[in-house]
Amino acid sequence: MVGPKVAARYAQSLLELAEEQQKTDIAMQDMKFFVAATKENRDFAVFLASPIINPDKKVTILKEVFKNFDELSLSFITLITKKGRESYLPLIAETFISKVKSSRGIIPVTLSSARPLDNAFKKDMLSRLEGQINGTFEVQERIDESLLGGFVFRMGDTQIEASVARQFKELKQRLTK
Repeated sequence: MVGPKVAARYAQSLLELAEEQQKTDIAMQDMKFFVAATKENRDFAVFLASPIINPDKKVTILKEVFKNFDELSLSFITLITKKGRESYLPLIAETFISKVKSSRGIIPVTLSSARPLDNAFKKDMLSRLEGQINGTFEVQERIDESLLGGFVFRMGDTQIEASVARQFKELKQRLTK
């Protein structure tokens, strides 16, 4: 449980610094790139977590790899690395992104379906839900053929499941009681 707490504290610090320097959007783009680099390159994630590589060597490599980052982002990454917390950097970056979205009223949601949903249906469903929620949805669509039909809507801890697979499961439970 240490990781999320550490990430939240560092992410909050970065957010405060970015807002103070009016570089929130720039820091956001840098952190999105950092997260993508970590997810796309397993060797990079292993490099960050490696206790064998000297922190000074890591700083040198990180400065070279991310030389296009803003000074604030690069200084932040350097500081975290010098403190020996570089293995938390991907989580810190993800937490920072979440905090920025939250402060701007952006709510990330996942909409899964067996096949692409009709745009009119999506628009209608999202407009109904947005009326009940204070904020704007950032929709990530996923295709999950195991659903057979229908959809699953996830927003934080809330899930609305209207899939055929779920209906079959419920029917089976009722018939086997």
